[in-house]
Amino acid sequence: MSIFKIPESLETTRLQLRMFREEDWLALHEHYSDPECTSFTFRRALTEGESWRAMASMLGHWQLRGYGPYAIVEKTSEAIIGAAGLWYPNDWPEPEIKWALTRRYWGKAYASEAVRAVQTMAAEYLPDLPLISFIHSDNLASIKLALAVGARLEKQVEFRGGLWHIYRHPNKL
Repeated sequence: MSIFKIPESLETTRLQLRMFREEDWLALHEHYSDPECTSFTFRRALTEGESWRAMASMLGHWQLRGYGPYAIVEKTSEAIIGAAGLWYPNDWPEPEIKWALTRRYWGKAYASEAVRAVQTMAAEYLPDLPLISFIHSDNLASIKLALAVGARLEKQVEFRGGLWHIYRHPNKL
């Protein structure tokens, strides 16, 4: 019997979402070392060691909460293209659906495909867990994606010196 509250992997037409493995960190470093990709989250590019620790924290999240973000694997190439899944650090206002893609995979609807799979899975396995996406107010691409997958702006809050939006995901799909 699994210790986790959700499946350890999901599949969509083009993607496999699975728990991270140690060797995934280098592919994720392409995202974390890109200042444009991290401008709203870390506010700077990460070093290799910081990228490894970021991935390790996502994997550790599974152990602490019973759920966590998945590595997004593009099925055709088997490339790790980012992360998506459930995320609830101790300073977040509520559990969220997070996503992050390496820049060269932007604009191909991979993030929305991954988020919809996570929404469906969460509705089945954690139906009483209200989910948000916590998005910096200047992150227009993520705001557009949140709206596209059915999330609605609930409120704005001050967080870590900036204005952030809470987008509420529908709890029934």
